Amino acid sequence: MARYLKTPLTALGLIAAAALAGCSTTGEGGETASTRAPTTANGEAPYASTYKPYPGRPTALVGATIYDGRGQRIDNGTVLFRDGKVVAVGDASLATTGYDRIDGAGKFVTPGVIDIHSHLGDYPTPSVDAHSDGNEATSPMTPEVWAEHSVWPQDPGFTRALANGGVTALQILPGSANLTGGRSVTLKNVSSRTVQGMKFPGAPYGMKMACGENPKRVYGGRGRMPSTRMGNFAVNRQMWLDAQAYDGKKRDLGKETLKGVLDGEILIHNHCYRADEMALVMDMAKEMGYKVTAFHHAVEAYKIGDLLRENDVCSAIWADWYGFKMEAYDGILENAAFLRQAGACVVIHSDDANGIQRLNQEAAKAQAAGRRAGIDIPDAEVVGWFTYNAAKAMGIEGMTGSLEAGKMADVVLWNGDPLSVYSRPEKVWVDGALLFDAMDRKRRPVSDFELGQPGEGDVK
Repeated sequence: MARYLKTPLTALGLIAAAALAGCSTTGEGGETASTRAPTTANGEAPYASTYKPYPGRPTALVGATIYDGRGQRIDNGTVLFRDGKVVAVGDASLATTGYDRIDGAGKFVTPGVIDIHSHLGDYPTPSVDAHSDGNEATSPMTPEVWAEHSVWPQDPGFTRALANGGVTALQILPGSANLTGGRSVTLKNVSSRTVQGMKFPGAPYGMKMACGENPKRVYGGRGRMPSTRMGNFAVNRQMWLDAQAYDGKKRDLGKETLKGVLDGEILIHNHCYRADEMALVMDMAKEMGYKVTAFHHAVEAYKIGDLLRENDVCSAIWADWYGFKMEAYDGILENAAFLRQAGACVVIHSDDANGIQRLNQEAAKAQAAGRRAGIDIPDAEVVGWFTYNAAKAMGIEGMTGSLEAGKMADVVLWNGDPLSVYSRPEKVWVDGALLFDAMDRKRRPVSDFELGQPGEGDVK
């Protein structure tokens, strides 16, 4: 849902590390990164990740049903991880000598849940105007702002996402008041005093864009351009033309970000609802020389599944939100199923501090709608909608999002089928460190801000 009003989202509480995107490679035409994204006086990337994994133990999860995030199901399976990495995933024949064994009989294991669209930390809890930092709604184009510079690490929403939703990584985006809202940041859902301590190492930056009603309403309401959809496109096209002409001789924070997009180093995440607008945006991307990584919300994506597949664009969607404004009116419950049937990439996202705690249930609702329409999608594939596919669209699938040897040990042990409303995380590991254990009250993280407050550390 659009975050252009004064009332912010409720938030989470612990967050994790995110990473810098390619600010140190050579651009096209011989342009060096130093002209586009200069380093600090010490020669480092600005605001670099300082994330360090919490200590963990060599762990073997045995006897559980495993969904690996890539569409595979293993019954009576075994997951081994140590030193922060997955060592092996297989059946009961895997040797577990040297590992702490955890009996998973009757339980389920998945990769850590990933939310591609969150505003935690930028619209934290308590939801008051003083905390409303997600939209720099002073100009329709603000590519110069970075969402991480608004993230409040003590947002209690982070801990609730970890404990209730098994969320181990998430992307924090600026809001959608602007056509170009600025850089996003990917975080690991861990406790830290600083946002740099949560930044996902090696994750590329994203850039938030928006089309449709929000920008034209916000700025048209002020008697300035854009006030129409054609105005939206005209302003966007001129922005890209100006970015193409940028030579880097004088630093310009906004154009540095736009240049990063044109060079393929910063990923475009575009808030867009209507099918016709998504098709036009993909045409604009071809005209200007960039690529849309994912359309967010995308309630009419089902109408253009073939175009999205051909352009390799993911759709980050809700299961059933619709009708709260005109451009959301034509949303249908079968959106995800029809996209999958067309061979397009499906991601289930939240855009909400409560929804982030139930992405597994949202995916199950979308699966059920498909089944009622005659499209039967295996459970193991649906789990990928809130794990691997999200990681792919965020550019971190080589590091997390699936249970594969060598990847980060971001793991959730569920007390039942993760696609059941009756199941919840029992244990959550981030980089092999056990950060939540429903069976151990000492392993229930609490935001520093919550200490001494009513409801401290609630697991709802």
